[in-house]
Amino acid sequence: MQQRRIGPFSVSAIGLGCMNFSHAYGAPPPAEVSERVLLQALDSGVTMFDTAALYGFGANEQLVGRVLAPHRSKITLASKGGLFGAPGTDGVMKRVIDGRPETLRRHCEDSLRRLGTDVIDLYYLHRWDKRVPIEDSVGAMAELVREGKVRALGLSEVSAVTLRRAHAVHPIAALQTEYSLWTRNPEIAVLEACQELGVAFVAFSPLARAFLTGALVDVSGFDARDIRRAMPRFAPEAYAANLKLLDPCRELATRVGCTLAQLALAWLLARGEHVIALPGTTRSEHLHENLGAAALSLPGEVIAALDRLVNNDTVVGERYNAGGQADVDTEQFARR
Repeated sequence: MQQRRIGPFSVSAIGLGCMNFSHAYGAPPPAEVSERVLLQALDSGVTMFDTAALYGFGANEQLVGRVLAPHRSKITLASKGGLFGAPGTDGVMKRVIDGRPETLRRHCEDSLRRLGTDVIDLYYLHRWDKRVPIEDSVGAMAELVREGKVRALGLSEVSAVTLRRAHAVHPIAALQTEYSLWTRNPEIAVLEACQELGVAFVAFSPLARAFLTGALVDVSGFDARDIRRAMPRFAPEAYAANLKLLDPCRELATRVGCTLAQLALAWLLARGEHVIALPGTTRSEHLHENLGAAALSLPGEVIAALDRLVNNDTVVGERYNAGGQADVDTEQFARR
């Protein structure tokens, strides 16, 4: 497996986002399925495993910690705090963003306990709480580094300006946000800022939440818990328009001799040596398909063709609704 740098760590260029095992896309798979995929990823050369306190409201960290504990020295373990679940007035769990120093300390200690480890290799601020100066949140996380509870710090879904402010307080090892052919916001400023500052860019949802696999054709049957139900580009009319982008991409994949998913991941890895892909899956065959992209080197003309086909101007719909967009700090393209 090709290796790339995150702060002091050398990690697989394609990691494993573990959210899918517990959260976001409907009913989670049986525990034995998740365990099998985690261990197969490890056996296949994946060394970057990413979880969060939010995923399954703690259950995901427990799963990842339990399964990977015997292999702890072989992996780079990432988790996130500052975004968690709390029961609402209706009894349903709600997302809460809280970046206060005392909250981040508590989240980290809770995560350490659930993960069954003495130290988290890479600890992210999952969302910037805009009521709290980023300097205060990162300052509190820096204390966790000094205490040996965390080895390196990361930020999720922040702008280049916020990254620079945070980096001035304590070195930021990684910035994580959504990035794929159909989500290009990082190209406004964040990718360049990461490269300049020596920060790894970790791309979550690099397969566009299954769109770029070509396997998701009908969006009418999403589970009631599926977060894509609230995303404008997955609305039926918008998605039908977006599906029309895939046929020419399939032709390019056929020319290269790979699958559509591999084409999308190889395109992402070609964006820079500081870019790391973080797909998630609950299926063994998809895991191995995704990892095959690390061996691909796309011709320049194929990359250029993909850039023309799928981009901010050709994709229909925003990635988040108004509420979701308010929770992030990323730069936003103005729709034409």
